[in-house]
Amino acid sequence: MSLDRRRFLQQSLAAGMVAGCATFNKPAKVRAASANEKVVVGLMGCGRGKQLIQTFAPSPNCHIEYVAETDSRRLAEGASLVTKLAGNNPQQVVDFRKILDDKKVDALIVAAPDHWHAPATIMACNAGKHVYCEKPASHNAQEGEWMVAAARKHNRVVQLGTQRRSEPSFVEGIKKLHGGAIGKPLFARSYYFNPRPSINKGQAAPVPEWLNYDLWQGPAPEREYRDNLIHYNWHWFWHWGTAELGNNGVHTIDIARWGLGVDYPTRVSTGGGRYRYDDDQETPDTSVTTFDFGDRSICWEGRSFYKPIADEAPKFEVGFYGDDGTLTVDRRTYKIYDPAGKLVEEQKFASGDGPHVENFLECVKTGARPNADIEEGHKSTLLCHLGNIAYRRGETLHIDPATHKPTDSEAAKLWGREYRKGWEPVV
Repeated sequence: MSLDRRRFLQQSLAAGMVAGCATFNKPAKVRAASANEKVVVGLMGCGRGKQLIQTFAPSPNCHIEYVAETDSRRLAEGASLVTKLAGNNPQQVVDFRKILDDKKVDALIVAAPDHWHAPATIMACNAGKHVYCEKPASHNAQEGEWMVAAARKHNRVVQLGTQRRSEPSFVEGIKKLHGGAIGKPLFARSYYFNPRPSINKGQAAPVPEWLNYDLWQGPAPEREYRDNLIHYNWHWFWHWGTAELGNNGVHTIDIARWGLGVDYPTRVSTGGGRYRYDDDQETPDTSVTTFDFGDRSICWEGRSFYKPIADEAPKFEVGFYGDDGTLTVDRRTYKIYDPAGKLVEEQKFASGDGPHVENFLECVKTGARPNADIEEGHKSTLLCHLGNIAYRRGETLHIDPATHKPTDSEAAKLWGREYRKGWEPVV
């Protein structure tokens, strides 16, 4: 998979990476399965992947042919769950590239760690597969641009796992918002609180016999194995993760951006730090990020060491504030308030990942763009990357409207990353 970087860049430009290129606005023309056929998929990653199995496996539109995982214990668990829910015995592989080699597979589900999301998606598109990729879209901003280029060049359906885009409460709430329910929306507020424990201070250790650590690292430059890294704590190291902002903030920031009808910010700032524990965590446990779009703005607040007290946390995930009222929304409810704060409408809905998965499977068959198409997913993930860059640089970022990069040259260096030889992503 090692390819020349210059050739990649030339191909990316040829694929229409300039913002607003007509290529982005054309329906994807893909080889569509018939309406009665099941979409054949392979799953990469059995952490979050086990939750996705519970939605994909029972679907009458899906057949899980493969399960891939670098942890042999999780591999067996994932395959067993498919058998339990769907009745078939999927092929178990350590290396997901075997899935890409199988011509009967239509799509890859990417549920591996963040540093794998973009490289695996690009490789899958190159191999002619559609992709359901877990959030965040990418480990860094450059990768997101490459993902869009790969999806468009190969006419693949790529859905990001920001499932709120398909949940009825958000769909109907945003429809109300865009219909003028609160006048002109000016500001959106979202948050995420979680009482996460300390990751402690790890030590170099032998790689466990159940783990293929070389393949787990994949495209990321090699680091020694440490005993407090796998399976979840990698989120809190910049080398592999995207902090809580990318891990969970992307969900509600995506809805906020959708509701306000904005794409790229002009200014981004993040305040916060690591306050609670003296451990190995590099990413902040407390932060507030603001995104200025000129005539509207978004604020995200995150705290990852303590639950909110009962009267502190808002009873919603995203709040929109307009010149004629307020609309709040979460995974089950939207509420509309008049300018005086009086509740004037409330609607409740069922919640779940099912509609998002079915939307993806249907789009694979029809060639339509999915609800969380990778271009939209990249824009929302980009906000998270910019917020992280602002935090790491300790400065407010001013964004170039043409490139969407920070104007500060030092901040712009965090736009991409280096890769292990042989794993450089390329369209």
